[in-house]
Amino acid sequence: MAELLLELFSEEIPARMQPRAREDLGRLLGDKLKGAGLDFERVKTFATPRRLTAVVDGLPKRSPDISEERKGPRVGAPEQAISGFLKSAGLKSIDQAEVREDKKGSFYVAMLEKPGRETADVIAEIVPEIVRNFPWPKAMRWGAGKLRWVRPLHSVLCIFDGKVVEFEIDIESGNRTRGHRFMAPKAFTVKSFRDYAAKLKDAFVILDSDERAELILKTAHKLAEKEGLTLVEDEALLAENAGLTEWPVPLIGAFDEDFLSVPPEVLATSMKAHQKCFSLKKGEELANRFMLIANLKAEDRGRAITQGNERVIAARLADAKFFYEQDRKGSLEDWVPKLKEITFHEKLGSQYERVQRIFHLAREIAPLVGADPDLAERAAILAKSDLVSDMVGEFPELQGVMGRYYALDQKENPSVADAIAAHYKPVGPTDDVPRAPIAIAVALADKLDTLVGFWAIDEKPTGSKDPYALRRAALGVIRIILENGNKIHLFPLLHNLMGAWKASFIVDGASLEAAAMALAKKRDPGTEVDVAWYKARTLLDFFVDRLKVHLRDQGARHDLVDAVFALGGDDLLMIVARVDALGRFLETEDGKHLLAGAKRAMNILRIEEKKDGRSFDEAPDPALLEQPQEKALAKAVDEVEKAAASAVENEDFEAAMGAMALLREPVDAFFDSVTVNADDPKLRENRLRLLNRIRATTQTVADFSKIAG
Repeated sequence: MAELLLELFSEEIPARMQPRAREDLGRLLGDKLKGAGLDFERVKTFATPRRLTAVVDGLPKRSPDISEERKGPRVGAPEQAISGFLKSAGLKSIDQAEVREDKKGSFYVAMLEKPGRETADVIAEIVPEIVRNFPWPKAMRWGAGKLRWVRPLHSVLCIFDGKVVEFEIDIESGNRTRGHRFMAPKAFTVKSFRDYAAKLKDAFVILDSDERAELILKTAHKLAEKEGLTLVEDEALLAENAGLTEWPVPLIGAFDEDFLSVPPEVLATSMKAHQKCFSLKKGEELANRFMLIANLKAEDRGRAITQGNERVIAARLADAKFFYEQDRKGSLEDWVPKLKEITFHEKLGSQYERVQRIFHLAREIAPLVGADPDLAERAAILAKSDLVSDMVGEFPELQGVMGRYYALDQKENPSVADAIAAHYKPVGPTDDVPRAPIAIAVALADKLDTLVGFWAIDEKPTGSKDPYALRRAALGVIRIILENGNKIHLFPLLHNLMGAWKASFIVDGASLEAAAMALAKKRDPGTEVDVAWYKARTLLDFFVDRLKVHLRDQGARHDLVDAVFALGGDDLLMIVARVDALGRFLETEDGKHLLAGAKRAMNILRIEEKKDGRSFDEAPDPALLEQPQEKALAKAVDEVEKAAASAVENEDFEAAMGAMALLREPVDAFFDSVTVNADDPKLRENRLRLLNRIRATTQTVADFSKIAG
């Protein structure tokens, strides 16, 4: 087995593009090799600012010979069919094909032999194809060549089994590369990946981005501690600096203490956005120092680099301070009308129109989450005002954060100010959710308004596409409700909100009405429906799907989630509690035995209902209960159903599962002693009715038919 080493050496690749480029190179190279019949042990990829590298281990030196049988037309088929078969199989005459027999008669078979190829020849074909069609988000041409690459490509290193694989892509392949741009710019030859990685390190290039990130973090912390400071870690900034450097060297710079009068989030964001620098703390407060990551070890210990960064940061922080001081001359309340100038979506209106909807909804939600309605309304009215501020115009990621500072500066209630900052949360799966009642009310109102609006105009997520982050918004609602223990019935809220959007429904009315009626007949027979009801129902289904994903990510069994969801409901907190209780119950012996008995009852019912073309929903006739076991079961299901229903009504799902456990023995005894399909048709029907009672009783807590086991 042999090794393939490929390096594409260019001008600086943007840091944000490097992770995806590594994935694409590994995927494309692996797929092409497999497509050529070449198996391998693994593909590993690397990226630095100036190179994209792949190493493939365990490649054979030659692809295997392949024998293939290709079935053709029947003997005696039309000439056109036979000619097509010969052409596709590469045969000159039908005499070269074999004749085989099957039940339908004789047919032709072509025996195709494909000899293997030298792996080096395969590589020489696939690498140029990969390079020419590489899926960069943006690519460029340079000079007189036709090749497009993210930045000008200078050299291609391609070695298989210690030898150069020769090909040309405007540039001839070879075995030479270069080290660090400034500290080791001379070219050198390599003969294997081990040799390549070692010589790169000697030439001041750390190939592995994870190793560079680890080195940055370790040396930055050490340098900060030496100065009595603490590094403010930032995972995204760390990854970006690892992508900007081949030989990272942390350095500490300083800025004027006067800038500390500006909120620390502004200083940190400005230094991060403009100079890719980390913030430093002195105790719990932001220090007037910063950590930059240089891409070389300078002879003057980085003094010139540090001073250059200090000059740029001083100018940027001066701009930030100016924006902050200018913003403080206005007020959040005065900025509200200016939101009319910011379009949220062409079909959903401006941010000002959103605010009008959100503050009404926040007031409605407030009592449900224990918030003061007046304060929730006030927070919602001001929540988007900072979008028109100079600071958020410069740093959009500070929306909400700046609103809080300006609200406190203008003597708003602290809970209102905190809600302005927190209402965007959670912004990701690991971000914390709002915890204060007013913030919860505004955050829910904001996200529900977004979801209902886009649902109304039929801008829903499709497949992997979710341009308006509606899945994230739905998950945010779910997490806020669950993690704060809020009991909220979602459907009435969604239905009322959707009703306000009737004029914006853009799907053909007649077909939508028909769909609404069909869904109502299936879900809520007898319900008087309209299009708003239908859209609210489909949005609730979207919440259900997101909750399923969330619970599965938390480790819940998917079948238990499906079993509880089958019963419907829109109280997410209650649904999750039921799933948890069901999971614990089914881990007990009583739960396992009852599940087996219930599924046996449902299987028999399904078969017999299909056979008879009817259901057995009627109550069993007590006069036809002959054996003690069926009498005991009939009594048990009545008692258990009442007890379980009462427990469910009180949302005591542990008690409901405890009641279900009482069914285990009578169900087991019934199946051990009673023949369901008795010869007497009346006895058979009565016993099937009794099985239906088992099914109905277990459905008090879950649909057992959806549970595996």
